Amino acid sequence: MIDKDLVQIKVAGPNATVVTLPAPTNMSLSLMELLKGNGYPIQATCGGMALCATCHVCVLEGYEQVGEPASDAEWAMLDSLFNTTDTSRLACQVRIGHACDNMLVKILGDT
Repeated sequence: MIDKDLVQIKVAGPNATVVTLPAPTNMSLSLMELLKGNGYPIQATCGGMALCATCHVCVLEGYEQVGEPASDAEWAMLDSLFNTTDTSRLACQVRIGHACDNMLVKILGDT
């Protein structure tokens, strides 16, 4: 039985490992909250306000499906980093929804 309120978020780790996390779509969680809640090293220094970039991720698969595009504030923060990619996002600004199903992300953090 498939739960209509759950999607799968894949997280790329070291050595080409991929962990799949179940993610609820009915709680208005951000990707940052999901990752942090599952023990990933997300500092979230700013508390999810797009002010610190410690939750910087690269969306390896599903970028065009993420939902809301990056805001001007998010772009400004991403622009201050040296390791951004064409598919960089701040995980605090990505809301978990059905469009995120099977999205693959890699945590870049503030490195």
